[in-house]
Amino acid sequence: MGRQELLHLPAARRGWRWRLARLALLLSLLPSVLILVYGFIPPPVTPLMLIRAVQGHEMRRDWVSLGSISPALAQTVIAGEDNRFCTEPFGFDFGALREEAEAWWDGERPRGASTITMQTAKNIALWPGRDPLRKVAEAWLTPQIAILWPKRRVMEVYLNVVEFGPGLYGAEAAARAFFDKPASALTLREAARLAAVLPSPLNWSAARPSEHVLRRAAVIERRVGQLGPLLDCVR
Repeated sequence: MGRQELLHLPAARRGWRWRLARLALLLSLLPSVLILVYGFIPPPVTPLMLIRAVQGHEMRRDWVSLGSISPALAQTVIAGEDNRFCTEPFGFDFGALREEAEAWWDGERPRGASTITMQTAKNIALWPGRDPLRKVAEAWLTPQIAILWPKRRVMEVYLNVVEFGPGLYGAEAAARAFFDKPASALTLREAARLAAVLPSPLNWSAARPSEHVLRRAAVIERRVGQLGPLLDCVR
């Protein structure tokens, strides 16, 4: 290596470091940019959809507005997944998070405190899993969605991208696949079945529900009648 090359090596290394730093910055900002864009247009695809496609699942989805989805589905999803959705500041259920921290401190296994807004952040921009890096990214994106999107937009995006079964994404595809009807025509009981399978959509079916799913759906259906004003933001 010549003398001139040795003189230029530190500058070249600094150049590569600067390029890598800029690339890392752009990658870190990309999810925030997606949040801004998806506040107005439907997400064309999600990371989970791409992962499932690689695993061999088809991709059935049909975006519809929240007004074209039976209000019963938004209500049952809140009853099953996130009772305080309409009143949560910054997209977090701080009471549930405190209980999770206390359970962890006492040596118990945390049950999960993921809100609908947190799940929406994960669905549109992140990969599935429970690793610490993904959780940190989810916590960074969640308040951005909560601040920039109205509650009805959060619910609209969530109900259009969430996985309801193998290759089934969103309310319209799920309603037609399981009940042979549009999402706008779902009854409260059908909506409760759809909400009931959300924790394990690859293993549970709304069309052929197990006893566990039926019991869970019945609980969700009763809870809808108990939540009252907590459902106001999606009525």
